[in-house]
Amino acid sequence: MSEVTALILIVAVSVNSTGSFQNNLSIQTSLTGAWNAKNGGIDHTLVFQDGYFSYSMYDKVNKKFIRTWGGTFSEAGGQVHANIEFDNESKDNVGGHKHFAAAVSGTSLKFDAGAGVNSWTRIDDGNTNLAGNWRITGRMRDGSMQPMEKSARKTLKILSSTRFQWVAINTDTKEFFGTGGGTYTFTNGKYTENIEFFSRDSSRVGASLNFNASVANKVWTHKGLSSRGEPIHEEWSREK
Repeated sequence: MSEVTALILIVAVSVNSTGSFQNNLSIQTSLTGAWNAKNGGIDHTLVFQDGYFSYSMYDKVNKKFIRTWGGTFSEAGGQVHANIEFDNESKDNVGGHKHFAAAVSGTSLKFDAGAGVNSWTRIDDGNTNLAGNWRITGRMRDGSMQPMEKSARKTLKILSSTRFQWVAINTDTKEFFGTGGGTYTFTNGKYTENIEFFSRDSSRVGASLNFNASVANKVWTHKGLSSRGEPIHEEWSREK
């Protein structure tokens, strides 16, 4: 296997919240994890995880969401090759392919996506049990878990070691339905989201949502209250 920093296949054995051992097969690259840059009062956040990425811009102090876009990616020869699956700013960008130079040195990243920043600082390395690209695949209704068939209409949660972002999109129609994100913790079966941006309702920024959660057999289950205070019980499955 090459020693060059490229794709490194990592098999991590960890203990999930139920106390059982689980093998987590994930693909790590030099970019894997979360990165942050600032331009004035605007936060720019990048998350690269399991072949998927998201780029978000927001003003946390003034609770203003600005933009998000992302999709699948690969990394080779100092280049990031991105296939865009969502962009709240323009449908015309969805389905397009972009190429960016990227250079990692320690905890620093040089990456210019044309948004006025090119120097980033690593937030985390995306190497925890819950880090990954997750798709909602089940929701409790009338006392039973109802499966959700895979389609172009999907809701994803992209998690690094410390950051989360959900996006609701349709890759066929190129529609963007909403997003929210921030930081999270997952300890002793308790999953907590701390919201830093929310495209649909800025008043939710600053709120924390608490769930009982577990991960087993590549399925993440959590149960609690939504940002609207409604009971939710969901299953999410790894995309990879």
